[in-house]
Amino acid sequence: MSDTPPPNVWAPPPAGAPQWPAPAQGGPSPGHGGPPFGVPPLPPQPPTQTAPDGSAYHEQARNGRQQVPQRIGEFLLVAVGNLAVPLVVIAFGALAWYVLGLDFAPGDGDRILGDPLADEALALLSIATGIPVVLLAVRWCGRRPAGTVVSVMGRLRWGWLARCAAVAFPLIVLQMGGLALWSYLGDGEEAVAGDFPGWSGFVLGLVVLWALIPCQAAAEEFVFRGWLAQFFGGFLKSPWPGIVIASALFALAHGIGEWSGFALLFYSALWWGWLTVRTGGLEAVIAVHVANNMTAYAVTVALGQLAESGNAADAPWQALVLELVAAPAYCLLIARLAGTHGVRRVSGKAPADPADSANPTDPTSPTVPPGPANPTDPAGRPTSA
Repeated sequence: MSDTPPPNVWAPPPAGAPQWPAPAQGGPSPGHGGPPFGVPPLPPQPPTQTAPDGSAYHEQARNGRQQVPQRIGEFLLVAVGNLAVPLVVIAFGALAWYVLGLDFAPGDGDRILGDPLADEALALLSIATGIPVVLLAVRWCGRRPAGTVVSVMGRLRWGWLARCAAVAFPLIVLQMGGLALWSYLGDGEEAVAGDFPGWSGFVLGLVVLWALIPCQAAAEEFVFRGWLAQFFGGFLKSPWPGIVIASALFALAHGIGEWSGFALLFYSALWWGWLTVRTGGLEAVIAVHVANNMTAYAVTVALGQLAESGNAADAPWQALVLELVAAPAYCLLIARLAGTHGVRRVSGKAPADPADSANPTDPTSPTVPPGPANPTDPAGRPTSA
């Protein structure tokens, strides 16, 4: 037997000896969680994700982030927000009116403030809050860029909006002029009777209302032609279920009036929903909505009828007859202009065009961004396809 004692396995290692097991170079230190040695960590997920290239306007919510909880949260945020936020705005407006010691409207009507212009302005401002509500819902719950509600380019195409407005305003003026002439021929001077408020009152009314109408009209388009169509387009291939449901809700949101008014609103909304998908954005329908409301309010203020003004839900049957021609005329003309100016209909690489135009593409066939004619590898050598 050897006289050498066995090694003491419980003794600490000598000074300078490596610890066991030694971590691999670049690996995590002992006692800390992390991926296995040699496996790189996953890159952080971006906060937002767009739909794949070639997606039509109503498909912009298909970004891979739309699970059931996110859909429910987005729906609740838009629905509750568009009910609660306008009430908060109206409440603060009424409180400020009370603090100023001004008179309120009689309790037997729909108005709150005693001054018709201020009351109408408060109503328009409360509706305009739909824009931030929709944008926040899309960004927070939909996890996609908020600008995808506006167009497939992810932003408002100002050049295209101006072109649409140049068509919409003359057409709306012609349509309302025809309605006024029709009413005059049928009912005489009573149809256009009113009390002009004077030039100061007329100009003040136009300045206040015209400053708010673009936001109010755009908010309605964000909700009905924009978010609702994309919400249903997130899980339905065809855009028409979303367009039809949004059109019915758009008509109901104006209240229950004449049957002709409801039919007019529903019919117009169907055409506008189609035009939104056809042009890949809300610009065309925002333009015609703003033109319609600005012209209607100008006539109402000029006749001194702001206190008893209604809305499109009370439109007579003559207005419906004119709309049967005006709505398709505008939409088909704008669709043709969109093709002429190359307005993008599907998402993809943004065009380098100051006029906000791109080659038109069929939304049913995805596009592939153009690449270089002779692709090369990182070293500069040509590669084969």
